[in-house]
Amino acid sequence: MQRPELKGLDHWVAFLTQADIPVLKQTARDLAVLHEDQNKLSARSVASVIAVDPMMTVKLLRYLQQNKHRSQTSEVALVEQALIMMGVGAFYNKIPAAPTVQDMLTGQMDALVQLLHVIHRSHRASEYAYDWAVRMSDLHYEEVRIAALLRDLAEMLMWCFAPQEMLGIRVIQQQDKTLRSRAVQEQVLGFALIDLQKALVQKWELPELLLMLMDEASSTKPKVRNVALAVNLARHSANGWDDAALPDDYKDIGALLRIPAEQVMLLLGVEAGNICDLSKPHG
Repeated sequence: MQRPELKGLDHWVAFLTQADIPVLKQTARDLAVLHEDQNKLSARSVASVIAVDPMMTVKLLRYLQQNKHRSQTSEVALVEQALIMMGVGAFYNKIPAAPTVQDMLTGQMDALVQLLHVIHRSHRASEYAYDWAVRMSDLHYEEVRIAALLRDLAEMLMWCFAPQEMLGIRVIQQQDKTLRSRAVQEQVLGFALIDLQKALVQKWELPELLLMLMDEASSTKPKVRNVALAVNLARHSANGWDDAALPDDYKDIGALLRIPAEQVMLLLGVEAGNICDLSKPHG
C-alpha cells in the first residue's frame, strides 16, 4: 500500500494499522526451512525463530488480537502460546513471512542499515531484560523479554515506511547533538516516536501486560524498570562502551538487581579499567 504523504499522528496510526508489517529476510528463510522439515516443525521451533525478530513478533500478536475468538477470555502475550492456540499450520497460512525489510528498502541501503541497527539493539535489550528477570525470579520473564524487544517498534516501522524522514532526523541530530530527539522528531514527522509507539500498542490492543511493561509512567514497578534499563543500556552501549551515560546505567541496574555497580560491569563483561569512572559524577 502507498504510504501517506500527510503528517500527523492519527494519520500514521491508521496507516500502520492497515499496513503489512515487513519481517527480516533471515526470519522468512528460517521459517521456510522449518516448514519443509515436518520432523522439526513445532510451535517451539517456530517460536524460537520468531523470538529474534521484533517485526514478526508483533505481526503475530497483532493478528491474534485482531482475530480473537469471543470465547477467549485470557490475553496471550507469549509467542509459543499464541502458536499453540492458533496452530502452526494456520500461522503459516494466515501470517506469511512477507514482505521482507530488505525488499521494502531496496535501493535505500542507508535506511536499511539504520533499521538493522535498531533491531539489533532491541534484540540486545531483550536479552538483558530476560537475564535480569530470571535473576530476580520474575515469573513473567518471557513477557519482559518481548516488551524490551518491542519497545522501539515505532522507530523500526518508521524506518520501513518513512526512510527519508528518518534519515533527515538522523542528519539533524548528527549536526547538533545537543538537540533533544523528541524535538527533532516533532519537527520532521509532526509527532514524537514515543507517542506513536503508545498509540500503536493501544490501537492494536496488545496484551495489557506488555502495555504496562512498556509504560514509563509505571517505572516504579521492578519489571517495568527492568525493561526501561535494558533498553537504555542497549541504546547507550551501541554508541560504544565509553558512552558517558553508561556509569549511571550500571548504578541503576545495580539498584534493580541489588548488587554493586562493579558487579554489573562484570556481568556485562565491561573492562575492569573503566570501573574507576563510577566514582565520577555524570550529568
